[in-house]
Amino acid sequence: MSKLTKEQILEMARENDVRFIRLQFTDLYGALKNVAITARQLEKALNNQCMFDGSSIEGFVRIEESDMYLRPDYDSFVIFPWRPQQNKVARLICDVYRPDQTPFEGDPRYILKKVLQEAKDMGFGFNVGPECEFFLLQPDANGVPTVQTTDKGGYFDLGTNDMGENVRRDICLTLEDMGFEIEASHHEVAYGQHEIDFKYDEALRTADNIETFKLVVKTIAKCHGLHATFMPKPIFGINGSGMHVNMSLSKDGKNAFCDPADPEGLSQTAYQFMAGVLAHIRGIVAITNPLVNSYKRLVPGYEAPVYIAWSAKNRSPLIRIPGARGNGTRIELRCPDPSCNPYLALAVILRAGLDGIKKQLTPPAPVNTNIFKMTDEERKAAGIESLPGGLKRAIEAMQADGLVRETLGEHIYNKYVEAKNLEWDSYRVQVHQWELDRYLARY
Repeated sequence: MSKLTKEQILEMARENDVRFIRLQFTDLYGALKNVAITARQLEKALNNQCMFDGSSIEGFVRIEESDMYLRPDYDSFVIFPWRPQQNKVARLICDVYRPDQTPFEGDPRYILKKVLQEAKDMGFGFNVGPECEFFLLQPDANGVPTVQTTDKGGYFDLGTNDMGENVRRDICLTLEDMGFEIEASHHEVAYGQHEIDFKYDEALRTADNIETFKLVVKTIAKCHGLHATFMPKPIFGINGSGMHVNMSLSKDGKNAFCDPADPEGLSQTAYQFMAGVLAHIRGIVAITNPLVNSYKRLVPGYEAPVYIAWSAKNRSPLIRIPGARGNGTRIELRCPDPSCNPYLALAVILRAGLDGIKKQLTPPAPVNTNIFKMTDEERKAAGIESLPGGLKRAIEAMQADGLVRETLGEHIYNKYVEAKNLEWDSYRVQVHQWELDRYLARY
């Protein structure tokens, strides 16, 4: 049930001189799309009567079945603070429907809604808090992004070492104007790298917020003459950007992951959920880490979580249990990166966790030592496996996991696999600068 009504949205638009509305949705890869309308068409949009050409969107439909309708989520109505204060611009996030008024099976938001309904049928709500990292880079004289960072700062640096401080401040203030609750903002480990954390929410709203967050970060950075990128590993030799996913299930208004009687403070539900994620993680990473470049981040040596294990004691495993307990009890999955489609990523993670609960799976013993310092033999003896080492292997692992296919549905699954195989082939046949530097003069 929406908190806002159609009448309230129309009144807000009139009172705030909103003249332009962007009807937003996402494509298969999480890229934000929109159909723009004037205020005169707002009531029509709120009546679910706005149509667009779905055949023009990557991963949607063929030209023979192109008509699609946008159904706005009333509660997503917000005015863009950075636009002019006269003739303002607002947005509505939309679900995609077919002309017969059925949800479009290729809409990523619909996929997440289906899995959330499955969780609800089991008595659970799903709460998620992301930690989104990004780089601020300098464009060249033509406005083309370079890999020149804005600073040489490090973790938690400030002042003269953090040239992105003003940008982060303006991003935070803009997000707060749009209804976000900002919990933390700081410089990250790498040069030019930043993190802004906003409060957890129900998973669908969190996925919407991730999309909005990325739009705001890029927009405000551009206002400062900089380029913000969520590319996982834009610069060789320094840390890449992740999007750690903190998550918990709720039941009857309480945190279902909490059990004060357990030595770790975790419930059986939490252990089973975690076991499900660990059991399916190799098939999931093609969604949570979707680019060729994602696997340049997921390598040992840069604090990236490549080893399939869990711990409440250290940050080297794939899953960490943060120190908070009670209502703050949660599981942190550390491999996702911000280039992923948040709707699909949260859908497959949740479905894996629910599978663990249904099958009453048990996770392996925690690994409380620094896995990065273990030898290959020590990791093998401890039964610690690694994530796929590249996009091709990740796609193969995804194809071997029936739960991922079932979660995505045939439409998205087939188009996603096809597109990612093409992406890998395009990368594979390119001649890269590393090859020229290493071989051209030698042979």
